[in-house]
Amino acid sequence: MSDTVVFNRVGVVGAGTMGHGIAQVCAMVGSMVTLYDIDGAAVDKGLAAVKTNLEKGVARGKLSQELAEKTLGNLSGTTEIELLADDADLVFEAAPERLDLKQSIFQEVEKHAPDSAVMATNTSSLSVSKIASVLSDPSRLIGTHFFNPVHIMKLLEIVTHDGTSPSVLSRVQQYGELLGKEVITVRDFPGFASSRLGICLGMEAIRMVEQGVASAEDIDRAMSVGYRHPMGPLKLTDLVGLDVRMQIGEYLAKELNNPSFEPPALMREMVAAGNLGKKSGKGFYSW
Repeated sequence: MSDTVVFNRVGVVGAGTMGHGIAQVCAMVGSMVTLYDIDGAAVDKGLAAVKTNLEKGVARGKLSQELAEKTLGNLSGTTEIELLADDADLVFEAAPERLDLKQSIFQEVEKHAPDSAVMATNTSSLSVSKIASVLSDPSRLIGTHFFNPVHIMKLLEIVTHDGTSPSVLSRVQQYGELLGKEVITVRDFPGFASSRLGICLGMEAIRMVEQGVASAEDIDRAMSVGYRHPMGPLKLTDLVGLDVRMQIGEYLAKELNNPSFEPPALMREMVAAGNLGKKSGKGFYSW
C-alpha cells in the first residue's frame, strides 16, 4: 500500500446514499474499506450501488475497467461493528442526523478501534463538539461533510471543534485532497458554511413558491442562469430530500434564533404528504 493513501484501512458506518458514496471514493484511492450497517440487506444494497456507479463510470469513459475492478476488490461489507473498527485507521460515520444516534455509534466504535484511529462524522449541521463529547479522547474526532453524490461532487467541508487535534486535521485534509476534493475548513458552528447558506436560500425559495411569486422551475432558472448555480435551490431540495432539509432548517432556526431557517408551511405539508423529492418520486418536480 502506498504511503500517499494516508489512511490504509477505512471503516464506514452507514450503507445508505452518503455512506456507500464515501466508501466508494476511499476504495478508489487504494484504501481497504469496510462498509457497515446494522441490516445485512442495506450493506448488500450499498455495495451494489457502488458497483452500479463504477459500471456507469466505465461505460461513460470516466474510469478504466481496471480501476473499477480494483475498487471493488478494496471493498467489503459487515454487520458487525467490531470487525469494521478493529484495525481501522479512520472511521467515517454516515448515519441519519440525530445527535444521540451519532454519539452512540462513536461510543461503540471507540470500544473496538485502535487508540490511533481517527473518527469522522458526516453531519451536515449537528454540533461536532457535542458528538465528540462522549468520547474518552474527543481530539480524534472531526467533521467531514461530503456532498451527494459523493463520487461526483467536489466539495469536502471539514469541521473542527475546539479540541480537534492539529494532526488529525492535517491528515484528514491530505486525505480529502487525495480523494480529489476541494477542501474547505470551518469552525464548529450551527450549519457550518455550506448548510447555513444553502438552507437559508432553499427556505426562501420555498416561501416564494408558497406565495405564488413564480413557478419552481422559474425560481430555479433565476439562480442557475442568473447566478450560475449548477442547480436551483428547489431542485437541490428535491435531491437532498425535503424531510432532511426540513429537519436541518428546524435545527438551525432554533440554534441560531433566526426565523429565516424556519421551514415554510408548504414544506411541512409536502413532507406530511410523503412528497419528499427524488427519493419518493415527487417533490417540487416529478422524478
